[in-house]
Amino acid sequence: MKVIVAGAGPVGLTAALTLHRLGADVTVLEAGEALATESRASTFHPPSLEMLAGLGVLPALLEQGLVSPRFQYRERGGGIIAELDMGLLAGDTPYPFRVQCEQSKLTRLLLPLLPPGTVHFGQRVERVAQDRTGVTVNDGLRGDWLIGADGANSAVRRSLFGDAFEGITYPDRFLVGSTDEDLAALLPGIADVNYLFDPVEWLVLLRTPDHWRVLLPTPPDTPDDLEKARLPERLLGVADPGRPWRVAHTTLYRVHQRVAESFRVGRVLLAGDAAHINNPLGGMGMNSGIHDAVLLAKAVMTGDEDVITGTADARRAVARDYVQKTTHGNWEKLRSGGASAYAAELRALAADPAAARAYLLRSSMIASLRQVTA
Repeated sequence: MKVIVAGAGPVGLTAALTLHRLGADVTVLEAGEALATESRASTFHPPSLEMLAGLGVLPALLEQGLVSPRFQYRERGGGIIAELDMGLLAGDTPYPFRVQCEQSKLTRLLLPLLPPGTVHFGQRVERVAQDRTGVTVNDGLRGDWLIGADGANSAVRRSLFGDAFEGITYPDRFLVGSTDEDLAALLPGIADVNYLFDPVEWLVLLRTPDHWRVLLPTPPDTPDDLEKARLPERLLGVADPGRPWRVAHTTLYRVHQRVAESFRVGRVLLAGDAAHINNPLGGMGMNSGIHDAVLLAKAVMTGDEDVITGTADARRAVARDYVQKTTHGNWEKLRSGGASAYAAELRALAADPAAARAYLLRSSMIASLRQVTA
């Protein structure tokens, strides 16, 4: 079986390696001239770790990443609202923790495991045509199947649905900064993953091996340069080192919640951001894309039409009813402020191991993949 994969990000390369290990002849087309170097996603949840372990990638990822068994909800400028320990999932997964590691490190681990010549850089998907027996990409590259993992601006998705990509755009932009400040000293007891509540300016603090990442909401129409320049001063409201924070890099972008009309049309499948995009609160975007990649690749290799369609439909249902709902709920809750009823709910949750485990099964994405008893 010959399968073409569009995109050499974490989703595309995970799909390609899964297909290769199952015996497919795989060709990956990547529009960029090399693997992307941006940090982008940086949290790996337990089910993704299980899948990467099955591909033989996990030991190297663990060497490069940070094992993070706990995460916190905090009041902005105040103390801890609740801390949740993923060790409560020890009976549900061999990896009861998150791994904090930039996605660009994963792609550099995946690429060498594919046969030389599998990935073709500088090859953008321009045209897609299909018939009953296969798919033709651009000027004659032929495959039995095409998996579109070419990102939010997917040419593969556009070949199927044009500009249609149903969903919403958030009113605020998201501003992400990277800093080498010692936040563990500035905020004693801080976890590697932290959500700070505030009705005006909520905040996310994530530690990675190379730096801390800070995410804040930003007005929709102010100049980009102005917002990036004032970030060090804004961060003084989080912790004050006696001077503006050192910020090494900033990115400002609009955030959407969107799901494609279908994840399968004929012999074309969509995965990751090509199929669904969501806000990053909860770290579910890349992870759900990795799950798409592995499950769709395995389905294709069965050759069973019902299995392939059923898997594509199930992945769309997860994106719509689980990932979208959860991440949007996270956005609403962070904006509610630390004195809200939700803060009291979190405190009660952290004090109840059974309720905390049920919550962690959902937030870790285990519940989105398999039936578990909470």
